[in-house]
Amino acid sequence: MRVPRLVGLMAVDARETAQSRGLFINSPDRPDFHLAVVDYVVRQYPQPDAEVPRDSIVYVWFDFGDGDGGGGMREPRMPRPPRGGMQRELDEPPGDAFISTVIS
Repeated sequence: MRVPRLVGLMAVDARETAQSRGLFINSPDRPDFHLAVVDYVVRQYPQPDAEVPRDSIVYVWFDFGDGDGGGGMREPRMPRPPRGGMQRELDEPPGDAFISTVIS
């Protein structure tokens, strides 16, 4: 039997999907997994489409763990800043270019 993809599903949906395929589901980082409803699965083992015997356990995680983030990808920003660094300030134009002339 093939393991379904559980990553991205809410806890309640992951449980139902696994049970419908004849698999058990366990969460090492969530001892109260049977109470979890709206938390999203971020990792699973075995990977989706792996062949396992019926009544096997699929492990799921709802947190990335220490140092793995979880706040989302912030870089690289799009659109990227222009290349070339800071621009040099231009010199003032010669003469009185800012004095307007009165046309009579």
